[in-house]
Amino acid sequence: MPRYFTLDEARAALPVVGRSIREAVQARQLYREADTLIRDLAQRILMAGGMHVDNVRTEAWKAQLDGSASTLKSAMERIEQLGVLVKDLDTGLVDFPTLFKGEEVYLCWRMDEADISHWHGINEGFAGRREIDSNFVDNHSGGPSFD
Repeated sequence: MPRYFTLDEARAALPVVGRSIREAVQARQLYREADTLIRDLAQRILMAGGMHVDNVRTEAWKAQLDGSASTLKSAMERIEQLGVLVKDLDTGLVDFPTLFKGEEVYLCWRMDEADISHWHGINEGFAGRREIDSNFVDNHSGGPSFD
């Protein structure tokens, strides 16, 4: 059963969620860079039928790959343990489950935003975002945490 956040609870979690999603986005980028470099090297070796490899540089790429994978995993676990849903690691988009008039919806936040100011239905996604207004504030609720 998901955790449902009030708007205030989601806003209170933003410092941790924000740091964690930024860390995850950066780690994913570093992972992709190292993975591309290693794959390109492997392809060049295959195409050349072998070649001299700079072991120091290759080990640095491997260390970047392993380190960023570990960082990404830790950051994602921190976010998920809070009950927040990661929707897009390219843009740092997360959703906080909440209830609006008894129906599950999401408070929507992206890491380049200063505050949580939008929500959407569970099947609408980012394109269906609506501004949080007084009707939403008056008719939304959180719920007990299920850790």
